[in-house]
Amino acid sequence: MRMRPGPASSDRMTRRGFLKGLAAAVLSGIVLSAYGFFIEPALRLRVQRWRIRPPRWTGGPLRVALVADLHMGEPYMSLARLRRVVARTNALGADIILILGDLEAGHRFVTRKVSMEDTAAELARLGAPLGVWAILGNHDWWHDRAAQARGGGPNRIAGLLRAAGVPVLQNDAVKLGEGTDAGPFWLAGLDDQLAIGVGDMVFRGLDDLPGTLEKLTDDAPAILLAHEPDIFPKVPDRIALTFSGHTHGGQVRLFGYSPWVPSAYGNRFAYGHVREGSRDLLVSGGIGCSILPVRLGMVPEITLVEIAA
Repeated sequence: MRMRPGPASSDRMTRRGFLKGLAAAVLSGIVLSAYGFFIEPALRLRVQRWRIRPPRWTGGPLRVALVADLHMGEPYMSLARLRRVVARTNALGADIILILGDLEAGHRFVTRKVSMEDTAAELARLGAPLGVWAILGNHDWWHDRAAQARGGGPNRIAGLLRAAGVPVLQNDAVKLGEGTDAGPFWLAGLDDQLAIGVGDMVFRGLDDLPGTLEKLTDDAPAILLAHEPDIFPKVPDRIALTFSGHTHGGQVRLFGYSPWVPSAYGNRFAYGHVREGSRDLLVSGGIGCSILPVRLGMVPEITLVEIAA
């Protein structure tokens, strides 16, 4: 005759099942934490590809490589890793390479600093037919104590990049693409929107969108570089496509949602391609980390965008 387990036996089985479940949950948490803190941010790198047809783009095809938010500093972003990023970016064969700001580390877990002189020298090894162009991010200003004391430029990192042969657009625009398949287009770059600290977590931007737009002297299609995507609601239809970084996709992104995003608009501009009306925005997930050196579901990326009419 089969005996049914008594209450004591059932209690032991219930406790055993609970303890097994608890142990599995703890182990899963440890594994997930190790992955998020040590593997994804430090060891993984992908090429994220997008194909966009902006309604305002009247030129031919253009391949754009975006390098955003390096946040240089060991152990996560060493000079050796930057060399790999540069080599992999060059191998993509993009028509133009754009650096979207934040070269300086943005967290307190740096075990060894990487000099901005060495960083600029490595970035100078990037190459593309239409050039390598850069804008500044908030950390490029925040770590420049002399600029903070002055309340403005010149900016040290901008100077280092220019000295290395990488032009930096600060509320400026340049016309490119004459005689190419893409045709002539404008590349405009804003200075940073959170550049100067004026109080406890209060910042004054150095960006000048109207002044930058005034430098577009004809109706050729235009691309805008803006480190923070929060400017996008103010970007007029005149701009075919805006490229931004800054958010790192929230660093933790699960099922298309980021629990925390450094943007007044939350997940609206957290990551990827956004179309609002006839305006397009592409937010790169970037490579480095800020605040905490953690990435989960947001693999560090070089972003490759194929623009087509």
